[in-house]
Amino acid sequence: MKSQQVKTGLEKAPHRSLFKALGVTDEEMQRPFIGIVNSQNDIVPGHINLDKIAEAVKAGVRLAGGIPFEFQTIAVCDGIAMNHTGMKYSLGSRELIADSAEIMATAHAFDALVFIPNCDKVVPGMLMAAARLNLPAIFVSGGPMLAGLSKDNKVSLSQVFEGVGASAGGKMSADELTRLENDACPSCGSCSGMFTANSMNCLTEALGMGLPGNGTIPAVYSERIRLAKTAGMKIMDLLDKDIRPSDIMTAAAFKNAMCMDMAIGCSTNSVLHLMAIASESGVDLPLAQFNEISAIVPHLCKISPAGEHHMEDLYRAGGVQAIYNELDKIGLIDKSALTVTGLTIGENILSTPVLDYSVIRPVDNPYSNSGGLAVLFGNLAPDGAVVKKGAVAPEMMQHEGPARVFESEEEAIEAILNHKIKAGDVIVIRYEGPRGGPGMREMLSPTSAVAGMGLDREVALITDGRFSGATRGASIGHVSPEAAAGGNIALVEEGDLIRIDIPALTLDLLVDEAVLAARREKWQVPDIRITTGYMKRYAEMVQSASTGAIFLK
Repeated sequence: MKSQQVKTGLEKAPHRSLFKALGVTDEEMQRPFIGIVNSQNDIVPGHINLDKIAEAVKAGVRLAGGIPFEFQTIAVCDGIAMNHTGMKYSLGSRELIADSAEIMATAHAFDALVFIPNCDKVVPGMLMAAARLNLPAIFVSGGPMLAGLSKDNKVSLSQVFEGVGASAGGKMSADELTRLENDACPSCGSCSGMFTANSMNCLTEALGMGLPGNGTIPAVYSERIRLAKTAGMKIMDLLDKDIRPSDIMTAAAFKNAMCMDMAIGCSTNSVLHLMAIASESGVDLPLAQFNEISAIVPHLCKISPAGEHHMEDLYRAGGVQAIYNELDKIGLIDKSALTVTGLTIGENILSTPVLDYSVIRPVDNPYSNSGGLAVLFGNLAPDGAVVKKGAVAPEMMQHEGPARVFESEEEAIEAILNHKIKAGDVIVIRYEGPRGGPGMREMLSPTSAVAGMGLDREVALITDGRFSGATRGASIGHVSPEAAAGGNIALVEEGDLIRIDIPALTLDLLVDEAVLAARREKWQVPDIRITTGYMKRYAEMVQSASTGAIFLK
């Protein structure tokens, strides 16, 4: 056991003395030490219940003969951080979470780890740490929020963001917006649509690092507590059998997870995060591979904001395991991939049929024959750009229009809310990339304002920043190379024509190359916008979104 480094031998008497200060007995000292990596805090709705999850995990560890030690990581609520400087720090928190888990686990010589994430960057940050440390590990998330009910309609946070645009456009009164605000988030948990948090929790289960149900059991259900106890017990089994993340997060597992990603139409952020986790796992996952997978995987689910269903509906329909069962009917799943159950995916899905085909469509009647995400390439994005095509209206799958250029998210929002954007426009928001932002802000406010004002079927948005999983419409993010790195998005001028062809996977600036060359001669490298602290260091170390926005190695 790794923990022998801190508890066995004459020279470890001081160490044992410190453990005894914690109340650890001599008998307990002989047992495996299990790190419980918890991201609980009082500011993130998806994390306020994680103390209960942690207590259940610790109970499970003790039942199976281990000694649990809990420690914390940070967690950012993307909804609260949205549309101000705070959002610049969200993606950057992913690397800090991975680093802090690595530091705590290594410094204290834990034998195995149970990770308890729930929202946005915490899930991939912890998965990156699990891959890097390669100790026996299992994940149990806090679970999704229940959908709200407003005027007899199910709603979630995305409707509140869209309500801002609707109110600004005169389509909703202030009182109606307040009612929606009060109704949309009725419980703890990760916001109830297929946003980034729920996307990543589903993909954790799909990768094999979470037990069946991890991605979809609602946060307020007692089943979630039972799952946490089971995870606590199961980590002892993984330790006993020496099953490690490197045994689970293989190339086959990532291919399976990409199939899941396409079938359920995950957040575009899932592309960034899967690439970053694969990098830590030593698995090559080029951006173009997402299109290869999308071409063969049918889109089976439309969870809010792409459709009317929410995470609780996906749970009742059978969840991740049922989708794997359905995809297996056309041979898309590598059933030999190992999971934290100790069994393969094939063994896990033997008795998990789809329970509601109105939520999870059959493979012979999908929403589309290709997946919910697409990577676009062209002279505006030579290294790629990502769109959640499953949430794009049919009339915007192909679009050509004049560029409306903004140097920041704030400038774009001001123009949208002041009715300066017209039907047919292509909004370009630049210098919001990993380096230029810095931090590659997620921009739900401009996309929601466009949707709320009824323009999402007529206006496109393009950025080197990110869009939220709650975004719908022709919102194309992750444009690479980014503007701050001299990508062609830095050279776009007001009125330039931009052509979007999502079925053809292309994104082009319709400007002659000679004109672009002349513009490039005048372009200057911008100053870093944050000149102190962590984000200054982040801007100096982060790579392109086309790599997953990972740090230089």
